Amino acid sequence: MEMSEEETKVEAATEAAATEDSTTDVETTDEAVKAEGAEAGEATPKKKGKKWPIVVGVVAVVLIAAGAGFWVWHEQPSFCNAICHTPMDAYVESYIDGSHDKYGNELTEESDKMAMMAYYHGHTTEGETTNCLGCHVPTLGEQITEGMHWVTGSYEVAGENKVGQTILEERELSDLVEARGIEEDEFCLNGDCHHVTEDGKEITSRTDLEAATADLDSTYNPHTAQHGEYACSQCHKAHSQSVNYCTQCHSSAPVPEGWLTTTEAKKLSTL
Repeated sequence: MEMSEEETKVEAATEAAATEDSTTDVETTDEAVKAEGAEAGEATPKKKGKKWPIVVGVVAVVLIAAGAGFWVWHEQPSFCNAICHTPMDAYVESYIDGSHDKYGNELTEESDKMAMMAYYHGHTTEGETTNCLGCHVPTLGEQITEGMHWVTGSYEVAGENKVGQTILEERELSDLVEARGIEEDEFCLNGDCHHVTEDGKEITSRTDLEAATADLDSTYNPHTAQHGEYACSQCHKAHSQSVNYCTQCHSSAPVPEGWLTTTEAKKLSTL
């Protein structure tokens, strides 16, 4: 049955409307999907990893560990020998193993080694041992001065010892205490070093020290100021065997085991 022209137009219009509705539905669906995707994207944004705190933390740990290690090494004799003081071999040896004194004299007996204050303070069993910084306090002024000496090589040397090692000019106790701003007696007689006798008596002055050694010899008490006061380092030597200075005049003065008379010391200290 053939449709009239009017019916044909109506059917065509209906199909067109249906098509338009379908297209609109598709577009609406697409827009809805996009909107949902956008909302999902806003809800769970992609996070960028921040690595710089980790890097900073690792660097900080490394620097702290390196600094701590350097500080520990800074207090060891090997530091003095390797970094600052080129001519320190003889002095380091006298502290570490005592096989030679600073003049290059070979020492085999333990009593001879213990007569060197540097070796004694590093190996004593009577109390706490100490290192180089126990006596050589590195003040800023000293470090700058010695750093310049190291860079320029302008050390005040006395010559070479018997095994070819460089020997510095002799330093007095006054040189060691100058940087600390203390009296010479305080270098040894202080709360951290020699302040109590074996029987528990406190030593705070030379008078106390004299009384503590009164029984060493009835005639020649080494700490009695018979001819004026002398610095502790006059007898107690750090990097060579200690000397009983009284023997310069009194040949009968007692000499502790491992120590030297002044005559023996002069022979051994020849460069």
